[in-house]
Amino acid sequence: MFKRLSLTAGIFAAATAPAFAHLNPEEHGSFMAGFSHPLFGMDHILVMVAVGLWAAQIAQGSDNRRALWTVPAAFVGTMALGFAVAVSGIDLPFVEPAILASVIALGLFVAMAVRLPVAASAAIVAIFALFHGHAHGGELGTAGALQFGLGFVIATALLHVAGIALGLGIARFSPYIARGLGVVTALLGLSLVFG
Repeated sequence: MFKRLSLTAGIFAAATAPAFAHLNPEEHGSFMAGFSHPLFGMDHILVMVAVGLWAAQIAQGSDNRRALWTVPAAFVGTMALGFAVAVSGIDLPFVEPAILASVIALGLFVAMAVRLPVAASAAIVAIFALFHGHAHGGELGTAGALQFGLGFVIATALLHVAGIALGLGIARFSPYIARGLGVVTALLGLSLVFG
């Protein structure tokens, strides 16, 4: 039993390390740095995939297929706006706490299969996206901002697509699988807060 607990604790400890994947700003500025950035932070991956999962749940629950592109597009667009705000030197308060809150909240939305109108869902993810984009831009400065920004926007969109595909695929088996993934996302978000 102690070995299992130790192994579990080790896995959680190792899993939290990628949350600090914010690269040295001197290494930023290229398309590949921007593209890889969301792929190496657990907080980024969890949120981006959760947005896709939630969009798939909303689309299936209401037969409103518009959610499949509206919710992720709201995230990507507002994230780009947050990036531009940061690069222009405008500060936002509570950026890191908002990012951690987004992991937990979106995990809970998926876990509870919250079905809001598409516009309300898009507004919620857009608020979180503003902080994610600001964090990207705040780390970068202005050197190579356009290339870096394009890279992380494309990577984010692809993670959303992966979440949508996962959500639509697992819905064929059981809606509770997505809910379980939402619980895992929220718990991992809590581990980032206290890790």
